[in-house]
Amino acid sequence: MSDVLGYKGKRVIVSGCFSGMGEATAKLLVSLGAEVHGFDFKESAVPMASFTQIDLRDPATIEAAVAGVGGKVDALFNCAGLPGGGGFPPMDTMKVNFLGTRHLTEQVVPLMGDKGAIVSIASTGGLGWSRRIPVHMQLLATQGFQAGLEWAEANLDQVAEGYAFSKEAVIVWTQFMGAQLIKKGIRINCSLPSPTQTPMMATFHATSGKDVVDAAAEPLGRYTTAEEQAGPLVLINSDLAGVVNGVVLPVDGGFMGGLATGQVDITKMMSAAKKQDA
Repeated sequence: MSDVLGYKGKRVIVSGCFSGMGEATAKLLVSLGAEVHGFDFKESAVPMASFTQIDLRDPATIEAAVAGVGGKVDALFNCAGLPGGGGFPPMDTMKVNFLGTRHLTEQVVPLMGDKGAIVSIASTGGLGWSRRIPVHMQLLATQGFQAGLEWAEANLDQVAEGYAFSKEAVIVWTQFMGAQLIKKGIRINCSLPSPTQTPMMATFHATSGKDVVDAAAEPLGRYTTAEEQAGPLVLINSDLAGVVNGVVLPVDGGFMGGLATGQVDITKMMSAAKKQDA
């Protein structure tokens, strides 16, 4: 039972391993005995089996990185992401959070066998996904990075600042692909973190307003840590979660449950958001 999660000797890829949740995930996987291959725009200090610099806005770097890892890949952790605003153009956020993430996943899937597992980080900021399923299905119908980019550029009114729409897209894509990839024995899931103390938090405060972010941290009453978010990612991609598939997993200290039962005041969040926009 010492390797109950089943990572010892497994080959895994972690994108976004430089900082935040991705770094915490890579560290945890290394400690569990996995052979970790990290991808990021900035070099990581985590002692992994390999590190490759990539730019999720550039599909050529994604393809080269995956080819460099080669061999069988047991699990993929899509942890890279950009916030909306903060000097990042909306299309850059869209490329990193969804288009590049999807392209990376599509490059890795052929290297996976039965019992392969994929997890991506979405966000409570993408909770509007259910109201735009037909729009997202148009995006999912595109084949490849360039076609997806052309769709996004033609639908800037939907993409808006980039963050919310890209995270919605991750959620819808995860649920759609769950039914497709399981036929190959591959699972795909995503997590829904509440506000987490990472280097991106300052940007979230500046763009959304601290009151809005704080409201999304209820009922826990604090921001989570990167390590608290990494644990569920590692669990959901582990052997213990062998039939967990197509799931959007809230990792939010009870935020979703609080919304459903009226214990989190959504009107307070909306009021704070309107005040920020005014």
